Amino acid sequence: MSDALTAAPRKGELTRAAIVEAALLAASRDGLEGLTIGTLADSMQMSKSGVFAHFGSREELQLAVLKAYVQRFVEEVLRPAVTKPRGLPRLEAILERWVAFLAREMTRGCIMIAGAVEYDDVPGPLRDEMVAIIAGWKRELIKAIRQAVSEGHLKASLDAQQLVFEIYGLMLAMHQDARLLRSADSAKRARTGLRRLIDAVRRTKN
Repeated sequence: MSDALTAAPRKGELTRAAIVEAALLAASRDGLEGLTIGTLADSMQMSKSGVFAHFGSREELQLAVLKAYVQRFVEEVLRPAVTKPRGLPRLEAILERWVAFLAREMTRGCIMIAGAVEYDDVPGPLRDEMVAIIAGWKRELIKAIRQAVSEGHLKASLDAQQLVFEIYGLMLAMHQDARLLRSADSAKRARTGLRRLIDAVRRTKN
């Protein structure tokens, strides 16, 4: 058997991927808690047992959707940005791609932000996964900020965790303005706020 045939996805894997893709769309619209095996089966024109065969529970489906969304986020935001030179160019690329990603998601909603609200006080695997995702993303931001400090682009005295807190606040405000208040300029205002934050901690040349 050729390597190409060996590497080809099996039908079950393709079906599972298609279910996750449909579930991603539904969760963007209705939230992770709005996902049900029944409605997903209807949208896929499958039986409930057919969907259930790929996911042993609704919670397993929700976790698969969350992980798929995060993988998409990494592929669109982090992976391209880390090809930029270390320091401020990389940090600015991360922030710009994050704003652009959120701006595209506004017509449906960001599962990471909406999910954090859904599960902030609901103990269980979904909350644990959400906490791990957000904590991991904050670590990536802190890493990029500290690299910018070590490259001499940002002030050595800056508090990286505080800067991440303020950056995250702008992103949350952008999401709320766009989704709840239907503001057309939320991405523009987020970019303006991010520039001000970075300019305030930029290292000045002697």
